[in-house]
Amino acid sequence: MPTDALPRQLARTRRFALGTPTHPVITADGATVLFVRSRGGADPVNRLWALDTATGEERLVADPAALGDDGDLPEAERIRRERARVAASGITAFSTDATGRLAAFALGGHLWLADTATGTVRAVPTTTEVYDPRLDPAGRRIAYVGRGSLRVVSTDGTDDRALAEPETADVTYGVAEHVATEEMYRSRGHWWSPDGTGLLVARVDEREVTRLHLADPADPARPPRAVRYPLAGTANADVSLWLLGLDGSRAEVRWDRAAFEYVTAAGWDDHGPHACVQSRDQRTVRTLAIEPGGAVRVLDERRDDHWVELVPGLPLRTASGALVHTAVHGDTQHLTVDGEPVTPPGLQLWEVLGAEGERVLFTAVDEPTETHLWSYEPGAGVRRLSEGPGQHTGVRRGGTLVVTTRREGHPAGRTTVLHEGRAAVELVSHAEPPVLTAAPELLRLGPREMRAALYLPTGYRPEDGPLPVLVDPYGGPATRKVGTGGVWWDLVSRWFAEQGFAVLAVDGRGTPGRGPRWSKEIYGDKAGPALADQVDGLHEAARLRPGLLDLDRVAIRGWSYGGYLAALAVLRRPDVFHAASAGAAPTDQRLYTTHWQERFLGHPDEHPGHYDAGSLIADAPELRRPLLLIQGLADDNVLPVHALRLSAALLAAGRPHEVLPLSNTTHSPTDETVAANLLQHELDFLRRSLGLK
Repeated sequence: MPTDALPRQLARTRRFALGTPTHPVITADGATVLFVRSRGGADPVNRLWALDTATGEERLVADPAALGDDGDLPEAERIRRERARVAASGITAFSTDATGRLAAFALGGHLWLADTATGTVRAVPTTTEVYDPRLDPAGRRIAYVGRGSLRVVSTDGTDDRALAEPETADVTYGVAEHVATEEMYRSRGHWWSPDGTGLLVARVDEREVTRLHLADPADPARPPRAVRYPLAGTANADVSLWLLGLDGSRAEVRWDRAAFEYVTAAGWDDHGPHACVQSRDQRTVRTLAIEPGGAVRVLDERRDDHWVELVPGLPLRTASGALVHTAVHGDTQHLTVDGEPVTPPGLQLWEVLGAEGERVLFTAVDEPTETHLWSYEPGAGVRRLSEGPGQHTGVRRGGTLVVTTRREGHPAGRTTVLHEGRAAVELVSHAEPPVLTAAPELLRLGPREMRAALYLPTGYRPEDGPLPVLVDPYGGPATRKVGTGGVWWDLVSRWFAEQGFAVLAVDGRGTPGRGPRWSKEIYGDKAGPALADQVDGLHEAARLRPGLLDLDRVAIRGWSYGGYLAALAVLRRPDVFHAASAGAAPTDQRLYTTHWQERFLGHPDEHPGHYDAGSLIADAPELRRPLLLIQGLADDNVLPVHALRLSAALLAAGRPHEVLPLSNTTHSPTDETVAANLLQHELDFLRRSLGLK
């Protein structure tokens, strides 16, 4: 197999996302599953499909090519998709009415409406370009965002009007602000009432948010792009909520916004509109019921000495009005219903997927390398619905359950449709099968039983001698890298192993899924515990596998927080790590976002030492090992300034290092040539740095 086979496959398939069925939506009667999928593993254009759950037959509902819409995106929508790391083009999302028969979607800034039963698709004329169209539950109107306004249009294309328009520049209605999308699991900014007569709408005022500029040095004729970016310790967007009626009525939702400036979640169900708000220090979260005039009453309040963990999908109410939420008891993140824990100790709530009647569908973790699908129902209690290793999720409605499982051989997931009394039906995936099999050895390391994955070259024998080591972590909050999901990063670790390394990935303190105490041991220090766990994991793996790991030739690589950890490792533990490849590494803790950084480090004005201790610029004179910094110059998540400032400090200190700038590249490289060659470049650097052939 050619050395570049996997890197090129990862680039060609957008990390196996293309050709995979995604975004399943079940119609109210359970008879049809709607989903999007492209026609092949290298085809980036998604179409809308429907599956008959009784017959298992699929049919095409909407094809961008047949609609005569080339899908060219308006600039604002292109930037939003880049920020959201959307791999495909075409129909990437859709909304439905309450029955699921009608589906609305945007394509190239135009609005389209599909009748999923007949297959009829037609354009809906609008006054402006369209972003995030949402059908009202009755199927009469579509709300959408256009030029910063929240607008509605009838499904026949008449009566297109603005319900709220920006009063000035840097004000928008109906969209989520940057930190909500990136860190709160809230990607929406408007929600219909069940009867379709009004909406709950977010107003976002970014005038006080720091304005930064991103330029492309490879294209000096192109003007810099201005972005609003709330740096730690600076002003957030001013977010308010409004009740907007189709009759022209307008009421502001009134809560103490000075004390609770974050809107972490919102919605509108049969029991009325609701929202979750969070204090700036993230130690208090309130769930609010919103009254017709905008007054609020508190349904729930949660506090924590470090931070209140947000769980995707919450809050939620059942058909009877019972509040579904979460609470920490002991060392468990429980699912609660009307304030009472309904899940057992040790089962860590991961995500709430929905409720039908009184039955709640959710995912949870009892073994950190797996995520399973669970159900709770009064009288029946908690029941696990998924089987076997992997990362499981799903959706249920009308007696139909759709389960998606990522496991070995299916890095983007395998989706099965289940209906009682019928044979299981699998949604066809056109994703390319991986050219490699990850197949790591899963380990539990040290007294903390850190989960780890060890990859060895195929055919390796102990008599071949010790192997150079590549530590390949993420190692921080937000992501578990060690698991049974067979995801794309497992294949990258396998690829490096096939090049002659023993590759070790360790999930240390701060990684999710191990319980609140484990997650919050990094409070005030994102560097020390994470680095110590990588060192301890490496030494414990060497103890368990004597003669296997060559501790005199140890490299480390990573991206984003993993890139930070890699740079940190060679700067502060050069006795252990002998080379590092650090991609998109946030080297200055003050130059990342408010909600993320202040959760772990507090406000920089109150805890400057937390930020100083975690930043790498001052460590530059200590560099003694080879270091490669990789940075996308269009990255609006981890800004290019991180790599450039560290490089400048290293140069000022006379410390040799290498910098690989990626032109026109955001936080994740999407250009096929760049993405394919990047891994090879890293490999060459690591081999050269460790003195390998």
